[in-house]
Amino acid sequence: MNEKHLLELLNGVSAGSLSPDNALEKLRSLPFADMDFAKVDIHRSLRKGYPETIFCQGKTPEQIAAIAERMVNHGQNVLGTRCSQDAYDAVHALFPEAVHHEAARAFTITIEAPPQSTGTIAIVCAGTSDIPVAEEAAITCTALGSPVERIYDVGVAGLHRLLDQRERLSKATVIIVCAGMEGALPSVVAGLVSTLVIAVPTSIGYGTSFNGLAALLGMLNSCATGLTVVNIDNGFGAAVAACTINRLVDGKH
Repeated sequence: MNEKHLLELLNGVSAGSLSPDNALEKLRSLPFADMDFAKVDIHRSLRKGYPETIFCQGKTPEQIAAIAERMVNHGQNVLGTRCSQDAYDAVHALFPEAVHHEAARAFTITIEAPPQSTGTIAIVCAGTSDIPVAEEAAITCTALGSPVERIYDVGVAGLHRLLDQRERLSKATVIIVCAGMEGALPSVVAGLVSTLVIAVPTSIGYGTSFNGLAALLGMLNSCATGLTVVNIDNGFGAAVAACTINRLVDGKH
């Protein structure tokens, strides 16, 4: 149940079109919807400004589809991350309007357009191999109402490619930078701009990259100011943080 539906419910009670008992029954499901295998946080959109996201990895396609159905029934947009083709097929069977974002390994169901932020979030990645994580961030930002600017394949192995994008970088409210290998790109970007940079280490690289651990440690040890770091491959977490900053800039607390 989003804010619009809650207001409609309260207006219905005040207008006498909905009995107090029926209103109470509807409000009982407001904090969360208990589905035995999942407790869907229906109240999150009222608390946080955006609904719960379905983390699909580890869930069955049937569970994912059922959670999506419950959210849609409460008037909420749906974002599913780490989504397999089988999971999307199960969701699409219930909701033909569901969109599969293959590069991001995500799906979305849009019931109503989210409130739009004015600031743009730049999504930067070092190499083409980092695009799945960068796209997860981009799709999440879009689903939460923040415009995105994609700047891909500008790693430090060819620094002139990044320097060619300085004007686009300087216009962003927040910058998300995804990089594997040694994870140097966020430090370089943070040294070029005045805005906050959110670094996302990716699990891309040869043996001693340790599935992103080397990039993570490099980013955590950066001497660049205005740089913060999320977990390995966590494009979603970086996007939510960036969108939250965007909302604060817009005055939407």
